[in-house]
Amino acid sequence: MIKIVPPTLLIAALSMAAQGADEITVVSWGGSYTNSQVKAYHEPFTAVSGTTIVSENYSGGIAEIKAQVEANNVTWDVIDLEKADVIRACDEGLLEEIDPKDLPRGDNGASAMDDFVPGGLEDCGVANIVWGKIIAYDATKFPGNEPSTLYDFFNLKEFPGKRGLNKTPKVNLERALIADGVAGADVYDVLGTDAGVDRAFARLDTIKDSIIWWEAGSQPVQLLADGEVTMTSAYNGRIYAAAVDEQMPFVIIWDHQFAELDFWAIVKGTENLEASMDFLKFASDTKRLADQTNYISYAPARKSSIALVSDEMMPHMATSPANFANAIPVDHGWWADHQDELSERFNAWLNN
Repeated sequence: MIKIVPPTLLIAALSMAAQGADEITVVSWGGSYTNSQVKAYHEPFTAVSGTTIVSENYSGGIAEIKAQVEANNVTWDVIDLEKADVIRACDEGLLEEIDPKDLPRGDNGASAMDDFVPGGLEDCGVANIVWGKIIAYDATKFPGNEPSTLYDFFNLKEFPGKRGLNKTPKVNLERALIADGVAGADVYDVLGTDAGVDRAFARLDTIKDSIIWWEAGSQPVQLLADGEVTMTSAYNGRIYAAAVDEQMPFVIIWDHQFAELDFWAIVKGTENLEASMDFLKFASDTKRLADQTNYISYAPARKSSIALVSDEMMPHMATSPANFANAIPVDHGWWADHQDELSERFNAWLNN
């Protein structure tokens, strides 16, 4: 386990206690992920600052942030956001800007600019984890011949059963093209053409009648546990928690995982700006990011944190060499340009 060293934190505690905020609200995704944040960030922060963390859950997106900011009734302070939402919310003036120079240096002495993984610092956000959108399956459903590739997800003949997919075009269209033979490095170029989009939807058509759609991150695990699906897309940390902590017979297929970043951000107009910034700094330093890996298999977004990940947990990280061999970063810039048109077509396809 990563141990927090009290003498180091006393200085931070004295500084933070001076801010005087009784509590701040930190919003995240719930389940095993939020539980890992409570252990790694919330409880230690309260211990050194005296500030209580109120934990709330949401289902993603920026609609609730926008409603609070526009109504001048901000009740959330810090929020965990996916990269695309950090960029959108920042562009719309819904988040506080963060100067990388204000962030703690890595334990190796590196500045935040040098220590965070590529793409880990945005104008209004600081990355905390690297995670994978993966495929998982119930090993009891495939005795003797278990699936191992993304292509197998689309192979209903050899690997029968219902499939779970997140109800969104993002990543599902990319997966469909890869299963149809497109190289990972070319997937966004192909998807950027009308023929490529047609090809992706045609491949999804081959399993459409076998798909059960999910929207919340906890649902894929439940779908597998209830036997409603034999295979599903999911978030790697959720499957890890079910397989390791709950001893469920679930297995991750790392082939062509789609790599994502989550970010800490501060809602514009919070009355607890100083305490929120103190929390963000605390929850983005080397030791804290490494400590979260003791509770869930999401990789830390700082390079200096990797050395502190235990040998036991490292094989479960999305960024471990074996798991990351053919990973594909989600191209959020591409999706920013194509989200509306593809969402419209996706919704029409769902209803046909």
